[in-house]
Amino acid sequence: MSHADPLRLERLAIGELAEVDLTLAPGEILCLSGASGSGKSRLLRAIADLEPHDGEAWLGDRAQSAIPGHAWRRAVMLVPAESHWWAERVGEHFHDPEEADLQALGFERDVLDWSVARLSSGEKQRLALLRAVSREPAALLLDEPTANLDDATAHQVEAWLVARIREHGLPVVWVAHDIAQIRRVADRHCRIKGGTLETEKEGAWT
Repeated sequence: MSHADPLRLERLAIGELAEVDLTLAPGEILCLSGASGSGKSRLLRAIADLEPHDGEAWLGDRAQSAIPGHAWRRAVMLVPAESHWWAERVGEHFHDPEEADLQALGFERDVLDWSVARLSSGEKQRLALLRAVSREPAALLLDEPTANLDDATAHQVEAWLVARIREHGLPVVWVAHDIAQIRRVADRHCRIKGGTLETEKEGAWT
C-alpha cells in the first residue's frame, strides 16, 4: 500500500449509521461533524477495522477485508480523542522525531526524556499526532485532534498537520465541532444527521 492512494468507503455501515459511500482523494481533508452520540467515532473505528461493520473500505486497490487488521491500522491510522501510551517514557513511543516537528508543536527535544505521567491532556494530544504522522501512514482518521488545546495552540497544530497531510498526500477524515476550524482546514464537510451522512453545501460552512 503506497502513499497517495485514495481512501474509499463502499456501503459501509455501523450501528445506527446508514450505508456510507465516499471517496477521499490523496491529500483531501473531510471534516465530519454531528451531535454527540451520532456515530462519528464509531465510523472512524469502522474505517480503522476496530469494530465489526457492514460494507467495505478500500485503500487504493486493497480491500480492508483482505488485509490483516494490524497491517490495515498501520496504513489507515486512527488518532483517538484519548491517546494510548504503553511505555513509561515519551521517547519510547518514537523512533527519531524531527526537531522541526517537535518545535512546530511547541516542544523541545528534552520532551522525549519526560515521563508520560507528566504530560497534560493537550501535550498528549499533540505528541500523539506527531507519533501517528512519524509512522508514515497512508491515511489518517482524526477524532477531534485539537479538542484539548487552546485556540492559539490549536491553530499552530492545524497548520503543522495540514502541511504534513498535503506533503504526504494523505486522505483524512477529521472529526471536528468547531465551524471555524472546519472552515480553515476542510476540503469537504459532512454531517451525520438522523443516521445518515450528509454533505454540507460549501456556502454553509465557508
